Amino acid sequence: MKSKLKGAQVGHDLLKRKSEALTKRFRDITKRIDEAKRKMGRVMQIAAFSLAEVTYAVGNNTIGYQITESVRQAKFRVRTKQENVSGVFLPQFESFQMEGGSDFQMTGLGKGGQQVAKCRETYTRAVETLVELASLQTAFVILDEVIKVVNRRVNAMYVFGASNSPQPESTNICSQ
Repeated sequence: MKSKLKGAQVGHDLLKRKSEALTKRFRDITKRIDEAKRKMGRVMQIAAFSLAEVTYAVGNNTIGYQITESVRQAKFRVRTKQENVSGVFLPQFESFQMEGGSDFQMTGLGKGGQQVAKCRETYTRAVETLVELASLQTAFVILDEVIKVVNRRVNAMYVFGASNSPQPESTNICSQ
């Protein structure tokens, strides 16, 4: 009986430490999500203004059509990795750009070429921020579910240990 109780206590302690580690990581991710959302708002505001500058500099709305027609394959890609946090695998998305010449080097050559290049860089930063935010939110959802399960197990182990621990026998001392 004592060995079962000792095993239950060790299991409870291990699960409790796992729960604490996951909760710490969860709080860190929550803080980073808040920062990424604020950054995303600023970057998207700058990107929208940059697109308005391009539209004004070029003079009409055909710039979107020109860019769409000149692109052959995606230069901006996303790869996934996995990170192990206390036995839980969290996906991480990482953005990267393919090497090679730009498909729309001549776009905006007549007028507005600098604004087109600036707009491209701004939207690249926006997509990088979006990928970072997606990675954090995916990890957030997974950690939330895992923490709930682990905490349920910790509580069950605690209840099991408390109900099966030997209770001291009450002694009746009667004065005669």
